[in-house]
Amino acid sequence: MVKLLDTHQHLLYRSHFDYLWSDSLLPLSGRDFTLADYKALTAGHEILGSLFMEVDVGDAYRDETRFVAGLCNDPDSGLLGIISSCRPEDSTGFDTWLEECNDLPVVGFRRILHEVSDDLSRSALFRENIRKIGARGHVFDMVFRADQLTVARELATACDDVTLVLDHCGVPDIANGDFEAWRSGITGLSNLANVHCKISGILAYCPRDAASLETVRPYIEHVIESFGSDRLVWGSDWPVVDLRASLPTWISVYEQAVLGLSVDEQAAIGYLNAQKIYGLDR
Repeated sequence: MVKLLDTHQHLLYRSHFDYLWSDSLLPLSGRDFTLADYKALTAGHEILGSLFMEVDVGDAYRDETRFVAGLCNDPDSGLLGIISSCRPEDSTGFDTWLEECNDLPVVGFRRILHEVSDDLSRSALFRENIRKIGARGHVFDMVFRADQLTVARELATACDDVTLVLDHCGVPDIANGDFEAWRSGITGLSNLANVHCKISGILAYCPRDAASLETVRPYIEHVIESFGSDRLVWGSDWPVVDLRASLPTWISVYEQAVLGLSVDEQAAIGYLNAQKIYGLDR
């Protein structure tokens, strides 16, 4: 059994926030996904802890981070930190938010970029603010689609002193089978030393009824070949994983996919890299 530190755990508490993006997704619509639910699903697996990943609550992102910070105060929560939402494109309020996060268990930031104009991350202000995140010792999680990986490379090159984590293996379009373009984009990003990659989310991009090890193995193998075991982390992307499979299924698929790696390589991807990248070992 592989030990895992979950770097991409979503939580949905509908009594506190609206999650408009989930309304049209039948497995998620109208449901809560709580810490208690997560613990039940991961019982029997060696989950060493989790990082909460912001869940796109719009302008309520500050309140979301404050709410989850309260959950972190429970020593039984398993929460080791927060990857908070931010707005690097805003000239007002960004620095204030970074200052507040110094007093919260925030270990990194993310801005949804796969659903906005590519020009957003190309602006001088956006890149300047990403560099401020790095200057404070925090990580920026990048979420770009496979067809945007050149844009991701531009951002990573402009912010080469910031530790960046590419979410969901670069969101490959597995359902439509465009492997080669994605493969090339991943190879290019892996040449940048400041970019790391998160093995997460890919079951959700599979064709319906084909969310399996056989389908995703080529994608997992390529990111391992490209980034090496020292620049990869693991994430559940729960509950978005429920769009095609379940969290226990994803854990099983991942464990089978890395069986050929050494014990040290499995430990690095499973939890050691996450501890180092997100500063959890300090």
